[in-house]
Amino acid sequence: MAQLLPPDPTALDHITAFRGLPPEVLAWLRQAGELHQYADGETVVLAGAPADKLLAVVRGGTHTQLPGDASARGFRLAPGDVGGLLPYSRLQFFPAQGVAVGETVLYELPSRHFPALEQVSPELVQRLVGIMNDRARDLVRTQERDDKLRALGKLSAGLSHELNNPAAAISRAAASLTTALQVIPNQLIELLASCPSAETVAAITALAVLPTELPPPLSALQAADREDELATWLEDHGCPDGYALAAGLLDAGLGVAALAPLAAQLPARARPAAFAWLSGHLTAARLTRDISEAAQRISTLVGDVKTYSHMDRALGPEKLAVTAGLDSTLHLFAHALREKNVHLTRAYAPNLPLITGQAASLNQVWTNLIDNALDALPATGGELMVRVEPCENCLVVGVQDNGTGISAEVLAHLFEPFYTTKPLGEGTGLGLDIARRIVQEHGGRLEVSSEPGRTEFTAWLPIS
Repeated sequence: MAQLLPPDPTALDHITAFRGLPPEVLAWLRQAGELHQYADGETVVLAGAPADKLLAVVRGGTHTQLPGDASARGFRLAPGDVGGLLPYSRLQFFPAQGVAVGETVLYELPSRHFPALEQVSPELVQRLVGIMNDRARDLVRTQERDDKLRALGKLSAGLSHELNNPAAAISRAAASLTTALQVIPNQLIELLASCPSAETVAAITALAVLPTELPPPLSALQAADREDELATWLEDHGCPDGYALAAGLLDAGLGVAALAPLAAQLPARARPAAFAWLSGHLTAARLTRDISEAAQRISTLVGDVKTYSHMDRALGPEKLAVTAGLDSTLHLFAHALREKNVHLTRAYAPNLPLITGQAASLNQVWTNLIDNALDALPATGGELMVRVEPCENCLVVGVQDNGTGISAEVLAHLFEPFYTTKPLGEGTGLGLDIARRIVQEHGGRLEVSSEPGRTEFTAWLPIS
């Protein structure tokens, strides 16, 4: 329990911001404020408590860990530092719990004395406002960095899943391809041993090419019926393992109608070897295509990460296409979109002009807006629309969801620093403030409109 200490004429001498003040100002401060002593680890301020006092460290120190802060450092006040609520600050509630580090003595000035302080010492008020501005800049830099880390942390699980799928597909296809390649030479030997004519061999090899576009997928029942039909036909033409061959032939779009002319050219003894080699060759070709497509998917994901993080480019402003950053961000959210079964609509106007900006910073904005939209979507029937269109000398980027909407009361404070509707520890209330500041640094503005069933955040960015 904090202990109220008796007045100490020398206590304020340890506060950096108070040094050099006239004696009458120091006397007023001693009279208006109080000294409190805290044990090591004792709570100095509670998270969510009204921000109603200035704190200055006479001895010891305090440590505050902001919710969502990715660093282990937190925010510290050392002897001589000033914190808590400062004059002209918009802070209404303490965003996190602050605890004493070692035996700590704090000078505490209730905020109800701030109007009088402005009259007693405009110089001290100016100093405190300077401290507040410096600290706010440092906090914003830290929170912007941590916001990026949080975004990457949220995306990493989905990205890992997205990378694992094609990697697993490559592994499975490679194992199957190894088996297929071991059998194909023997199948070829058996085919040639049956001595088909050159014309017949040419007819076989003409079918041994995967079509550019694979046939449209069939329902499970349709696929089973076609496989039964082809397997029966193959067995009727002397192939004892019709079911084993049917899948590879059907995957390439070869059914009874396509194979019947070839069967008519083949001697009966050559048909088993011919169809076995054809099925094996087409299976190997399909597996090769599967490996190529999976590898391309991994390459695309790596490219999306590079585009998202802008790690392979200069950090300065450059001409860029807004849709490229939006697409890379949406690709990284692919797993989350699938998990919630979200219907995504990209409404991009054609021939969009470029803007000048920093891709990594803007991608942070898109991440924040898309992530908030996902949180707001209903459990089923979620719809997310991302639109980009020109309007006079700007590009308009809208992120719209069909969630429950934002109340007028929340809407009025939505862009205020530290304002959040999320449970304590799940949000700092700085995400939208950072997003708006980034858009403003690009010469634009960020707005929001909301009604039940429709919320849209709109960024207006100047065209290069």
